[in-house]
Amino acid sequence: MDNGGLRDLLFQVISSWQVIAVTVLILLYISLVNYVSRKRYRKRSPLPPKPKKIKGPPAENVGDDSALGLED
Repeated sequence: MDNGGLRDLLFQVISSWQVIAVTVLILLYISLVNYVSRKRYRKRSPLPPKPKKIKGPPAENVGDDSALGLED
């Protein structure tokens, strides 16, 4: 087969609809996998620290003897 015939055959194979369809599907699959992997493993920004809660009696019950049921 001469150079011109080989070039024409290669052009016909590359430009066939099957090769173009498979190429487009592979590109779509790769882009979908990249998108999902970026969304799944993205670095999350650090959250601001939560304020620590102070344990103790609630402020409304401090110094209130009537709630305890004590008499003078």
